[in-house]
Amino acid sequence: MSEDKKESLNFIEQIIEEDLKSGKHDGRVLTRFPPEPNGYLHIGHAKAICINFETAKKYGGKTNLRFDDTNPTTEETEYVDSIQNDIKWLGYDWNGEAVYASDYFGQLFEFAVKLIKKGLAYVDDCTADEIASMKGTPSIPGQDSPYKSRTIEENLDLFQRMKNGEFADGTRVLRANIDMTSPNMLMRDPIIYRIKKEHHHRTGDQWCIYPMYDFAHGQSDSIEHITHSLCSLEFIHHRPVYDWFIEKLEIFPSKQTEFARMNVEYMITSKRKLLKLVNENYVSGWDDPRMPTISGMRRKGFPAAAIRNFCDKAGVAKRENTIEISLLEACVREELNKTALRAMVVLDPVKVVITNYPEGQTEVLHAENNPEDLNAGHRDLLFGRELYIEREDFMENAPSKYFRMTPGADVRLKHAYILHCTDVEKNEAGEVTTIFVTYYPNSKSGEDVSGIKPKGTLHWVGAKDATPCQVRMYDRLFTVPDPTVDENKDFLEFYNNKSCQIVSNAVMESSLKKSKPGTQYQFLRQGYFCTDIDSNSDMIIFNQTVGLKESYSKEMKK
Repeated sequence: MSEDKKESLNFIEQIIEEDLKSGKHDGRVLTRFPPEPNGYLHIGHAKAICINFETAKKYGGKTNLRFDDTNPTTEETEYVDSIQNDIKWLGYDWNGEAVYASDYFGQLFEFAVKLIKKGLAYVDDCTADEIASMKGTPSIPGQDSPYKSRTIEENLDLFQRMKNGEFADGTRVLRANIDMTSPNMLMRDPIIYRIKKEHHHRTGDQWCIYPMYDFAHGQSDSIEHITHSLCSLEFIHHRPVYDWFIEKLEIFPSKQTEFARMNVEYMITSKRKLLKLVNENYVSGWDDPRMPTISGMRRKGFPAAAIRNFCDKAGVAKRENTIEISLLEACVREELNKTALRAMVVLDPVKVVITNYPEGQTEVLHAENNPEDLNAGHRDLLFGRELYIEREDFMENAPSKYFRMTPGADVRLKHAYILHCTDVEKNEAGEVTTIFVTYYPNSKSGEDVSGIKPKGTLHWVGAKDATPCQVRMYDRLFTVPDPTVDENKDFLEFYNNKSCQIVSNAVMESSLKKSKPGTQYQFLRQGYFCTDIDSNSDMIIFNQTVGLKESYSKEMKK
């Protein structure tokens, strides 16, 4: 391999290419994505999914989907279904049928028996507190359990009786017999089986003992002959445990490699904290558009391609870092600029009356659905004497460089005519209720021969077919980039109470009346939006996806 090529590869790809060069695993590449079905997938999982599936794909390999369902207390079929939906939505398909750690419960039990027979595991009667107290600290060695000296025969008998359900939860555990003086705390006789008499979402009441993650993970990889077990950096200290079990059990040597997890500003990736947001009604559910879950981002309108592109741009690193959320939003904006349909929605409408336009007359104007896509077609806009513009697009006493609507000035309506503001009408509170204008009949977009060059262009909705809609405007879920950085404060102290603002008096153009959930739009001069799943025949609801920033300026000048 040339130095230039090696430099262009990430460190995982370098490892795989070395393995392929040496003939390891007979040239196979088989990765796996092993989520625990105890919550919905988030942005961190999206990165892990992309790395596992894209890496395998690059080398002609495959990726298994294996659910780590070893804790019946927190796992639900709902989570299994949502995880599979998220992976498929991201654009990936796993190797064969989805598999489960619970598929291997019988084999894992036999592995545990094998360790006992080799004197490498023992049944411990100590309480959880006693085990913790004997564990020591990183600088103080641990103490051996008084039950570590049990005979192989006694351990085999007790472990079988644990399996048979003879003992209560928490009264006994099976521990690996490794080294209580190890500098790696995880190597100090880790628990590998515990009693948990709870109903499992797949195996029902067949088992009342369940393997711990560190015991099930590596062995499951080995059973499936996973060649490259790729996981986030938080598991780096687990690797010696992973390797120890494989070595002592003398099974297929899968290898664990760690990469930096995805940390993004204003997003948290702790399932426990996300569950707290859901359970305590800080959000409407796991798919709330403010959530960093894949389902939440999908509901907000993030395209799958944008998330994949973001994960690619973030790269594969060995060190933890935090990615600016602006990069994610830029990827979303870049994708939607190419694919989103254009439309006009007025969030805070004020009426405009064109005094020299004939009463009762209307005309159909044509607007492109997406100037970036010539095949996207056109839509019809109904133009008439009365219409709505944004209240903030009018100023009665405007400064010299104000290029929107103001008395005495000209401004263009997108896809329509140039207007000249003449007067306003106000209510008793001094609020503008109606703006009066005239129009230049020879200034129609695409046919303009007026010679007038207004500096501003406004979006609008014709009053004849204006339809009420609801728009949900979103801000960051937290007020600081990292709400978990201060250990002395609850992350909820940084919850943004203004993260969701509902606009209930908006009006939309008629093309949006039959908008289906999930449809993505660029609302001209407003941003990108997505039709929400709560929409119905009585009310269309839109979620703000991301702002336009400066991306609209070029289009609006057309």
